[in-house]
Amino acid sequence: MNERTILTISERTTIRRLPELASHDRATLYCIVDEAYVCHIAFGTNHDTHCIPTAHWRDGDYLYIHGSNGSRLIKALSAGVQASVAITLLDGLVLARSAFSHSMNYRSTVIYGQFETVVSSAEKLAALDVFMDKIAAGRRHEARPGNSREINATSVLRVSLAEAAVKVSDSHPSDKEEDLELAVWAGILPLKTARGTPIHSDGSENVPTPDYVKNWAD
Repeated sequence: MNERTILTISERTTIRRLPELASHDRATLYCIVDEAYVCHIAFGTNHDTHCIPTAHWRDGDYLYIHGSNGSRLIKALSAGVQASVAITLLDGLVLARSAFSHSMNYRSTVIYGQFETVVSSAEKLAALDVFMDKIAAGRRHEARPGNSREINATSVLRVSLAEAAVKVSDSHPSDKEEDLELAVWAGILPLKTARGTPIHSDGSENVPTPDYVKNWAD
């Protein structure tokens, strides 16, 4: 692998608890960010600390968010506070023979840095198009685009993925030797996010159903 495919390790991204679960593969980071729809952003303002969930998307080596100009999250991040962004995908519950040895399988990342505001109107609109494509590819060609008032009231921010810690757990129960003979079921209870059948909104029953809706649950 070359340096472009490997995540750079910093003091903040060094994993000290179970370091063997650390991943330094940039592609794994991208997959986690892309698969998740919601991230949690932690930041401090004056004497308060906040952790706020928000929708996100990725374009290149940046994680993007958007929100109202007047929101606490947007105002704080626009001012340049240090932030950390957490994303976790839970893949299963690991049941061991001992209560103490139970665990979870997951893919997670924590991203560190300062957000920057996307100032250019063209870049803002392009970023929002990427977001719409993440929600449903092709949707942006059908839905009414934002008007100038809506766009001006919305901020788009991004943070570099250059400083990120990635941790992946994908294992069977790790029982102590003295517990292996216990007559207790051990194994994995898999978890996944499933796509359900689309639900038509009132008034759209007679509108042709686009392919991205028809194929949503496939």
